[in-house]
Amino acid sequence: MGQRNHRMIENGNPVDINIKEYFNVIKKRFWIIAVITILATLAGYFYSSHNYTPLYQSSTRMILGSGDQDMNTLMVMIKDPIIMEKVRQELQLDKSAEAIASQIEVTRIDDSQVVNISVTDTNYEAAADIANATAASYKSEIVSILGFSEVQLLSEAKENPFAINETQNRTTIIALVFGLVVSIGLVFLLDSLDGKVRKDREIEGILGVPVLGIVSNMNKVKGSARRRKQKDINLRGEIVDI
Repeated sequence: MGQRNHRMIENGNPVDINIKEYFNVIKKRFWIIAVITILATLAGYFYSSHNYTPLYQSSTRMILGSGDQDMNTLMVMIKDPIIMEKVRQELQLDKSAEAIASQIEVTRIDDSQVVNISVTDTNYEAAADIANATAASYKSEIVSILGFSEVQLLSEAKENPFAINETQNRTTIIALVFGLVVSIGLVFLLDSLDGKVRKDREIEGILGVPVLGIVSNMNKVKGSARRRKQKDINLRGEIVDI
């Protein structure tokens, strides 16, 4: 298969770009690409492992037997400081009521009377405990606060040991791609800084005149001739130092 060439314009003149030359440049310094890519990937992996904090989420559901006009008020009261303080005391948590409230998300399911209470925490057991304690405290306290008693616990929060923010793989992949791009760029930079002239067309571009011929490496030619001459002498049964 022949080499594929592309043409680009440089200083107003068309220049051939040989894809095989690019491949040879990469092949020549492939070890640089491998080392930088591996180091970048390992750095990304250890960085994400060291700074990664898993977050767990558990949810409970309950039914609020109220019309649409009071539903928003009833949902807001779930995170009321009175409810949160009771949760804190019941679970003996070493955090404020405001901090507990910030971990809770209250949503309504499809405009129904079903309300979902989701709790996010760095400990999956604590997430489930807070969700269940919040629902239970709300049911017992909302009667005295608003005189509302139509609360029915629908489902209990279960411990979920699977983190919801697993981003280690993504960080590692980004580091791998970054290392690959940087290393390839460095390889081509080193090649461009290399002042050696390797091809006849490079000479033509520098001098502006066509190349009439190529002179072989004289040291290689002399070495080959000497080896052939030594072989001829050995065949005659004599060894002579030349």
